[in-house]
Amino acid sequence: MPKTLLRITSKNYSSWSLRGWLIAKFSGLTFKEEIVSPDDPAARAEILLLSSSFLVPCLTHGEIVVWDTLAISEYLNEIRPSAKLLPADQAARAHCRAVCGEMHSGFSAMRSALPMNLKGHFPGFAIWSRAQADIDRITAIWKQCLAMYGGPFLFGERTIADAMYAPVVTRFLTYDVTLDPVCAAYCQRIMALPPMREWVAAAKEEPDDIDELDVEF
Repeated sequence: MPKTLLRITSKNYSSWSLRGWLIAKFSGLTFKEEIVSPDDPAARAEILLLSSSFLVPCLTHGEIVVWDTLAISEYLNEIRPSAKLLPADQAARAHCRAVCGEMHSGFSAMRSALPMNLKGHFPGFAIWSRAQADIDRITAIWKQCLAMYGGPFLFGERTIADAMYAPVVTRFLTYDVTLDPVCAAYCQRIMALPPMREWVAAAKEEPDDIDELDVEF
């Protein structure tokens, strides 16, 4: 079996690391983690949203090296079809790719205003209008998908879409974002997943290395 390594950085702060790690977990592929210190300049730039290209997470599978979360998702879907990382139905599969792509390239205001911080909790956090517009769009996506595919996850069964939006779930909880009952229940469902519980537990053991992200925006 090819040696498999997943390169990630801070579990407390790195949303992209969480996405790639969750997708790898969902695939059922056995892998080892390689942790890049948040003090590494490239990792720090990515966490602080100062990098134009995200090189973490990075999956090494034998001789194959894949970075970028969507590319990792597509590769794992190819080599682990039984994991059903994408829906079986063609229309649902296209829809899933679209909402994943929107998360991958969009919502910059929400990302900047509500940086991922699993150890933080800011009740009554003031959310500026552009970030709220992103939040409204995300919750609209969730409600549409849950209604269309019947839950319990965005496309019925667990897919890469749930991994792509999992860091958003953590942000909503960290910054005490008000949610309707449907979206609040979805957040609870994601946080209850065993891989999410494993990730959060590890994140809470990390030292506080990145002071910039402890500042309230």
